[in-house]
Amino acid sequence: MSRTNSSEQVPAPRPKRRRFSAEYKLRIVAEYDAAPAGDKGAILRRERLYHSHVIEWRQARDAGALEKLTDHRTSPTRPKKHPAEAENDKLRRQVERLEKEVAKRDAALEVLGKTHALLEALSKSAD
Repeated sequence: MSRTNSSEQVPAPRPKRRRFSAEYKLRIVAEYDAAPAGDKGAILRRERLYHSHVIEWRQARDAGALEKLTDHRTSPTRPKKHPAEAENDKLRRQVERLEKEVAKRDAALEVLGKTHALLEALSKSAD
């Protein structure tokens, strides 16, 4: 006789990312655009979508790019960057960040130097 202990819980399965076909996107955008102002939110709730979905899909439709209606971020045909190119991008971003930090430090040192000079001038004039 096998009993399962109620304290042993099986982890929930990992949720799957939803994928929308181009036809679905076009249908939802058309339905959303045709709906009166009070019913637009009901469409989004019914389909479990956000307003940003409709905006993105409408822009792609208006650009005339049906292939842009697929999510290229999660598409299985997403081209992979060469590892060296990815490393170059990472290093480029790091250099830009460090250059900004250096510029801030230089500005702070310049202000500090001017403040020091002003305080010395005030100190000499007080004597």
